[in-house]
Amino acid sequence: MAKQVIRKLQLRSPAFSPGERIPRRHARPPEGLDASPPLTWSLVPEGARELVLICDDPDAPSAEPWVHWVAYRIPAKARALPEGIARDEQPGNPEGMLQGQNSWGLVGYGGPQPPVGHGTHHYHFRLLAIDTHLSLGPGATKEEVLEAIDGHVIAEGELVGTYERLSTGAAGEGATTITPGDAP
Repeated sequence: MAKQVIRKLQLRSPAFSPGERIPRRHARPPEGLDASPPLTWSLVPEGARELVLICDDPDAPSAEPWVHWVAYRIPAKARALPEGIARDEQPGNPEGMLQGQNSWGLVGYGGPQPPVGHGTHHYHFRLLAIDTHLSLGPGATKEEVLEAIDGHVIAEGELVGTYERLSTGAAGEGATTITPGDAP
């Protein structure tokens, strides 16, 4: 059986460059506004039927990477997501896109919030082009989406941004106070 060739997508954000700090406004409150960053992409292959976006943090102090965003059924013709996508299961922009659950158990984007003093975390935004239409309804988990697209990925791209919360009382963009129950 021949191995499927996975093509490369180019995934970018006007808000931050690859490997650079994600702006504070995209972090969770009280530090930021929890607005999803704007994303753009290119090189979507002709056979793509839909796109899937997953953002997670493998540096989180948890057994599995902390899931910050699951979006799927993004039309293959779409080339961008605007900043501040509504936290609805069906946000309507782009038309047809659905959002799943993040690790907080909420639907939609949840921004960076690593524990204070835990160092720099890396947020992996992965865009996957698939050769099928997903029948998943809204609110699916990362695991459910990955299971549904298994064997259907024809192209992928990744953008990694970083974020660090500085210790309480420190000066700088990442300074904040942490309260019990904060999650990465």
